[in-house]
Amino acid sequence: MVINRLHSNNNNNNNLAVRGVSLCTFSSPSCVTTVHFTTMHSPAPSSLRVWDLPTRLFHWLLAASTIALIVTAKIGGNAMEWHLRLGHVVLALLLFRVMWGVLGGHWSRFFTFIPSPARLVRYLQGRGSAADHVGHNPLGALSVIAMLLILGMQVGTGLVSDDEIAFAGSLVRFVSGDTVYWATSWHKGWGQWLLWAMLGLHMAAIIFYSFLQRKKLVAAMLHGNQPRPPEDLPVSLDGAGQWLSALIFAMACAVIAYWVWTRAAF
Repeated sequence: MVINRLHSNNNNNNNLAVRGVSLCTFSSPSCVTTVHFTTMHSPAPSSLRVWDLPTRLFHWLLAASTIALIVTAKIGGNAMEWHLRLGHVVLALLLFRVMWGVLGGHWSRFFTFIPSPARLVRYLQGRGSAADHVGHNPLGALSVIAMLLILGMQVGTGLVSDDEIAFAGSLVRFVSGDTVYWATSWHKGWGQWLLWAMLGLHMAAIIFYSFLQRKKLVAAMLHGNQPRPPEDLPVSLDGAGQWLSALIFAMACAVIAYWVWTRAAF
């Protein structure tokens, strides 16, 4: 009597394992084979889509525009015309981020990453959940909100600022002289220094998490993925439907920003 064990694997997405026992006798050429089929599921992917394409494009466009705003402000003179244009670009980007913070990918939505006081305390005590380490952690979320608010203040005050030399915001003629004076002082003083402080804090956080905690924050903002935690967490949808929605929102925000810019001509 010969007993043969059968084993086979199919390497498709839904793997099929074939296991069985073949029973043969020397006195009879016949064999009886029992075959068992077992479905083997593919392992879960090792990465989690966190940042959708619109969020990544927003991030890098905002970073480039902010740097260009700082450079043109320092150069002055004719560069202030570009400073004015870039200010309206940042206005459109901030409007888009507000919209996308409500309707965008899961990890880009404000309700997902803005922490409650209890969640922030748990994180600071080292008792954060797995979701606290995906996307923006609670401290990072607060810094993101602070950055958006400071940039919003800079754009808003810039629109009603007037240095009485080479620059006047698009909406200067709609506000009082006292408001123009206050806005100009803030824009060139406290607003500028707060922006510098937030940029420094942002860079320090990237260095800390990248080199000391070995978290690839910059790479994640390039390709959109982070290592998948053991817990089952939702992914950010990132397909043609989301891209089309983002494009429509971006165009609407660009129209609004352009409309604000043209107010200076009337």
